[in-house]
Amino acid sequence: MLTFYAGTMRHMELRQLEYLVAVAEEASFTKAAARVFVTQPCVSAQIRRLERELGQDLLDRGGRTVQLTEVGAAALPHARAVLAAMDGVRNAVDDFTGLVRGQVVIGSVASSLSVELPELIADFSEKYPAVEISLSEGTTDQLADSVRAGRTDVAIIGVSAEPPAGLETQVIADESLIGAVSHDHPLARRTSVPLEDLECHALMCLPVGSGLRAAADAAWAAAGVRPRIAFEAGDPRVLAQLASRGLGVAILPERFVRGHAGRLHPVEILSPRLRGRLALAWRSGDRIGPAARALVAHARSVLA
Repeated sequence: MLTFYAGTMRHMELRQLEYLVAVAEEASFTKAAARVFVTQPCVSAQIRRLERELGQDLLDRGGRTVQLTEVGAAALPHARAVLAAMDGVRNAVDDFTGLVRGQVVIGSVASSLSVELPELIADFSEKYPAVEISLSEGTTDQLADSVRAGRTDVAIIGVSAEPPAGLETQVIADESLIGAVSHDHPLARRTSVPLEDLECHALMCLPVGSGLRAAADAAWAAAGVRPRIAFEAGDPRVLAQLASRGLGVAILPERFVRGHAGRLHPVEILSPRLRGRLALAWRSGDRIGPAARALVAHARSVLA
């Protein structure tokens, strides 16, 4: 078996295994190509070549999404093991030489408006020029899953009382969530409002799956309030625009609302006050390489 493995690897290229893993996890040639930074025909051609060398189809291309065949499913863990072993070799050499290189992926929720993310990326790139950086957005749930799976190295996510399972986190922002309304909205005559009074107004919130929404939902449930959610948007700026047109009460971070006083009237929410927290999240221990470890250390020091 070992002889077969060694002989096969002389013909098989590591990038073919990388493409196979990417297609299996993304269930799409197009998404896999974007993930590994090559064109879709390149990914397709290399996997076809791998299938010819092995004499078996690894992927079922007949459905709406790309699925592994039984042979492909059996081969996938070994492909991952080979790639992990090669990463281990590179990491050992890099640790010995003190060189930090490779690729890192930073994820962020759209609501991280109080975090100077561009400055963090620029400073890290200047300090570690041999590391390629990419940025992605998503909900807290999506990003937490991506970090756990190793597709994202470090993410800025919203957190409620319980941090995501399986991740280490560091809170980097903790601020009040308040209401934001247009200057001609009925609540514009008030500076604060009890939580239960919001039941008779159309509310606009971040979507389910975001940490800030989870914090608001938990507060509403604890108070026995059933809010009427009229609009959801992943970008707080969209909610602000809707609120400024008089379409309802947007629940947003206080600093953001007060920074747009020209078009939004801030309304504090009482009994209980809502709070939203942003945290840095990463995988723990030796499951991350030198470049990812350097990114985590840099982000923790800059965003603390």
